[in-house]
Amino acid sequence: MVSKSPLPAPGSPSTKASPITLSIDIGGSGIKAMLLNALGKPLSERQRILTPAVPTPRAVLRALNTLRARLPGFDRVSVGFPGVVKLGITYNAVNLHPDWVNFPLQRELEKRWRKPVRVNNDAAVQGYGAVKGKGVELIITFGTGVGSAIFTGGKLCPGLELGHHPWREKTYEDYLGRRGLEKYGKKYWNKRLKEAIAQTEATFNWDHLYLGGGNTKKIDFKLPKNVSIVSNEDGILGGVALWRERG
Repeated sequence: MVSKSPLPAPGSPSTKASPITLSIDIGGSGIKAMLLNALGKPLSERQRILTPAVPTPRAVLRALNTLRARLPGFDRVSVGFPGVVKLGITYNAVNLHPDWVNFPLQRELEKRWRKPVRVNNDAAVQGYGAVKGKGVELIITFGTGVGSAIFTGGKLCPGLELGHHPWREKTYEDYLGRRGLEKYGKKYWNKRLKEAIAQTEATFNWDHLYLGGGNTKKIDFKLPKNVSIVSNEDGILGGVALWRERG
């Protein structure tokens, strides 16, 4: 749940609700959604359902219909997707299914739901919910895979897929994604994460690094002052920012 206190009803004068955004975060294990007001504040409790066992576009779209039915009354839709997204088209989804290659997700949702839709990379959406807009800010998410997004002055630099970049003998995702955590164990995972923090700082010269995703709960060392853990809720709360710039 997002909050233990009652949330205002959509349309309440005190919420500055309109336009109401249905913000969706598609993940490898779960799909989450929430209604947000014009300021990006929650208007509903977070809803979550399991990602289909075989997450083809058709199966995920059925799941999204289920979430939509639970959260009616929205004016527009924002979607965070775990893969490369350009102009609403998904170019890959390594942790979902091959059928997502070149899939027009944004156009398909607009056709089905008759609402304006914007789709972007899930780490980018989470980054929008976390960044302060100062200098170079990098976000890396650790869940089923490893997501990433980089911002300069609060502006997204689209297309970064750090998880698939060669690192050591494999890739960042091989070591720091769920497969790496399960294969090598928590101690080794933390050791590699320390190295990845140092490596990304040397590569991108970021001013602040944000770490997100469910596996941040496994971190067992003290982070540098310019590195912080962000809530998974940012992956939904950043949805409104997709309507501020086309990115």
